[in-house]
Amino acid sequence: MPDFKLAILPVTQFEQNCSLLWEEDSKRAMVVDPGGDADEIFANIEKLGLKVELILLTHGHLDHVGGAMALKEMLGGAVPIHGPDIRDKFLMDGVAASAEGMGMTGMANCTPDLWLEEGDTVDLGMFHFDIYHCPGHSPGSLVYVDKNLRFAFVGDVLFCRSVGRSDFEYGDGTLLVRSIRRKLLPLGDDIGFICGHGPASSFGEERKQNPFLQFAP
Repeated sequence: MPDFKLAILPVTQFEQNCSLLWEEDSKRAMVVDPGGDADEIFANIEKLGLKVELILLTHGHLDHVGGAMALKEMLGGAVPIHGPDIRDKFLMDGVAASAEGMGMTGMANCTPDLWLEEGDTVDLGMFHFDIYHCPGHSPGSLVYVDKNLRFAFVGDVLFCRSVGRSDFEYGDGTLLVRSIRRKLLPLGDDIGFICGHGPASSFGEERKQNPFLQFAP
């Protein structure tokens, strides 16, 4: 099996974890959640000599999607944007207005080339991600799990010792925790994950240590 590599680029004032994932030999790559600072993301892609074939989004909040359209243009306009679930369309249609209200620049509304949903898969080279719909932080939040590599991108669904915010008018904390406990944790303690903010962890560590997951809703 080819070797793969991962680079994490914190972007925007929210220090959102934009991920570059690639096969070492072929340099075939995907970008996960380019939330902003598209120039910086593109510069790292060029420096590493990556051949980006996909931009993948976990959910529709501006700090995860705000730089996607700009990055697509920098990459020549042909790299597709996939995800999240269409239930986050209202968030992605309001990125520019939300960013302006926060005094943030370089953010644009995002329309993906393909909406995804639970049961779909994402395939690129050696990578094969199954998709799980885990609402509660946002209506269309998706988690991508490569069961062969025992690795996941969880967006803002789950964090190291915490979970995503659910105090939005469209949030649902009970639904969020239920999604994590019933869909993600049963996949195996050994699955490591990259979250939207902060350090990486594993499903096993969070099952044991995360205070939000100790009582089943």
